Amino acid sequence: MTAIRLFWATTLLLLAGGPLLTTAALALGALLDATAWRALWHEPPWLSALGLTLWTGLASTALAWWLSAALLAQGFVRQSLGRLLRGLPVMLATPHAAFAIGLVFLLAPSGWLLRALSPWLTAFEFPPPWATTQDPWGLGLIAALTAKEVPFLLWTAATQLQRDDLRQRWRSEHALAQTLGYSPQRAFWRVVWPQLSARLWWPLLAVLAYGLTVVDMALVIGPASPPTLAVLAWQWLQDADLAVNAQGAAAGGVLTLALLGAALLWRGFQRLHRRGGRRLNGQRGVASMPASAQPSAGLPASYLLLAGLYGAVLLALAVGSVAGVWPFPSVWPETVTWQAWHRVWDSRSTVGTTLGLALASAALALAWSVAWLELAPRRWDTALRPVLYLPLVLPAVLWVVGLYSLALQWRLEGQWLGLLLAHTYMVLPYVLLALSPAYLGFDARYAQLNASLGHGPWHFLWRIKWPLLRRALAASAAVGFAVSVAQYLPTLYIGAGRFSSVTTEAVNLAAGGQRSLTSAYAGLQFLLPVLAFALAAWLGTPRRFKPAHP
Repeated sequence: MTAIRLFWATTLLLLAGGPLLTTAALALGALLDATAWRALWHEPPWLSALGLTLWTGLASTALAWWLSAALLAQGFVRQSLGRLLRGLPVMLATPHAAFAIGLVFLLAPSGWLLRALSPWLTAFEFPPPWATTQDPWGLGLIAALTAKEVPFLLWTAATQLQRDDLRQRWRSEHALAQTLGYSPQRAFWRVVWPQLSARLWWPLLAVLAYGLTVVDMALVIGPASPPTLAVLAWQWLQDADLAVNAQGAAAGGVLTLALLGAALLWRGFQRLHRRGGRRLNGQRGVASMPASAQPSAGLPASYLLLAGLYGAVLLALAVGSVAGVWPFPSVWPETVTWQAWHRVWDSRSTVGTTLGLALASAALALAWSVAWLELAPRRWDTALRPVLYLPLVLPAVLWVVGLYSLALQWRLEGQWLGLLLAHTYMVLPYVLLALSPAYLGFDARYAQLNASLGHGPWHFLWRIKWPLLRRALAASAAVGFAVSVAQYLPTLYIGAGRFSSVTTEAVNLAAGGQRSLTSAYAGLQFLLPVLAFALAAWLGTPRRFKPAHP
């Protein structure tokens, strides 16, 4: 039996790990062009673009990390984590590009925020020439990234806190720390958070990588002159000149080095902070811990503010999608039209492509993840996670170069199958990351009880394990669906312009002036994942049995 399991685990590894390593090798191989590196060095805007990239990526990651930790502390201490996490599915389902588009409609000089304040407070009769979006300091991009990454970090932390073994142990340790003189808040920061944060390294690295290498959000709400280095690299990669194309790959290499350096610095800072905290505890005692370690009383308000921001963004998209004539400073449009939605309906092939890719890639990624977690030895899983998480940590602009080279070798460039494989390999690490805590934390005593009753392993999987894990399975599939819907670069690059998705249409339209059509596509980009999460919540609801009547 062990030999069979190892055989299938090896097969699974070859199906996923082989293409992932090949893609990474092809992507990194594109960096060997010394001429491209010299051309990049003499390109005037690249250093400014790199500075903007580091500033926006690191600032948004630090803010998202701090806010997530503070909200988790508040929810854990008050035992209200369930209420705190109740609105996360809607936030998670909102794609990055759709959120950025809605935020632009709120913050733009002609957006809702200034409309609500004009002219009674601002005295503006016309939109002012302010850089409230695509500002040269990247503040809009930082705000958008922070608002999008906080729900992701909260959700990945919740998958750890919802494990029975960890939750019971951490609750006991938290209570024990309070008996030693710690306040509930300090007990969380000193006892629970160091253990929880250590388990969030890969989600944090994914957030950092996305913040440093994001393209679609930066195109919509990021600085434009110069743009971030990821946007600059993407523009060069689309150039027909092979020399300029190679220069774009070199810029992707700079992003890789920047990500590696930022990750090492972040890791070192975390270790120094933990050592300093232990030394502080040992030298000064419990009573001398700084009061600043306690979460402030305004944290619940910050969560309500975040939820309100999401609500305002979604309302802006909904109203914008049916807006006709809407002069400034009117708060509401003077006319309502469904013309944008009619045009969306006329492009049903785009919606069909999006749905087909999302459903198929999520199903394939979930099937592979379940099989891997079931069959692979634990030491294999631990050792190979860096390989399986490569799409999370390599810059997207560099990753698609490798994907495109692989698609050319396999003769899948511009074909639906090639696009499906590209989406699946992008979705796979997210599904595996979402499913692993619940699957690996499943109580092994159920299997022993099943065997003692004379049932085989398939009976255990079909009748016991998978039904008990159906909430985690459904949620992981919904995450995979949402990730596929949000894919922008792989759809453009691997599809070779032959396939369009809801996301590519929304991002491309955001550069124009068609507010209603852009809002309609962005709203649809939000609606599809929300439906997937709603279906996952319904499928994951525990079964209720009616009492038997005599």
